[in-house]
Amino acid sequence: MRPDGRQNNELREVSFERDFTEMALGSCLVSFGRTRVLCTASVNDSVPPWLRNTGKGWVTAEYAMLPGSSNERIRRKTSGRSQEIQRLIGRSLRAVVDLDALGEREVTVDCDVLQADGGTRTASICGGFVALHDAFSRLVQNGELEANPITDQLAAISVGIIEGEARLDLPYIEDAAAEVDFNVVMTGSQEFVEVQGTAEEATFTRSQLDELIELASAGIDEIIRNQKNLLADPPSPRK
Repeated sequence: MRPDGRQNNELREVSFERDFTEMALGSCLVSFGRTRVLCTASVNDSVPPWLRNTGKGWVTAEYAMLPGSSNERIRRKTSGRSQEIQRLIGRSLRAVVDLDALGEREVTVDCDVLQADGGTRTASICGGFVALHDAFSRLVQNGELEANPITDQLAAISVGIIEGEARLDLPYIEDAAAEVDFNVVMTGSQEFVEVQGTAEEATFTRSQLDELIELASAGIDEIIRNQKNLLADPPSPRK
């Protein structure tokens, strides 16, 4: 039995609260159990220098754990870990955006961890996608884009092996004890964006790898269904 009573193939309680803030063009408070991340999408009508005059846009991300998000106070600085995570988030979001259709705009998705209990990077990708989708939808509503440039759904989840068992959606207590730890990012069409995996204390077999991927895929399917239900209705117009 897992510490929180879940089955090995069960997600924590997942929720997406749309338009959690009103200033950004898109925002979402995403929760996976006790992990909570505020994701906002801001649009700038210019692009990095290397994309000027190309007609292409850009999507990037920033990630931070806020003071008070963990048992020990997090200092307000960008660590190497934060840089690695925000690059992952940015790569993942760009994988499902037609940058040519976006035009010369840069969208920054900020992911601020309000409370951390494992899986903050995967939660950021899931919530960041919702915020990004709504930002694009509002650009369409305002007549600034002809169509939403998102090409597919996107979600991510953690999986791992703890005490020899493959488990889905690890809270911190399991993540810290995992013999094998994976983060998996996939699209709605079941294509992989990224698989990050490592053995912490022991090696793993090909059959265990396959089991982890299948577990992650099923979890991502469930998350994407939740996202689709939320995004079926357009966001309220905003000027």
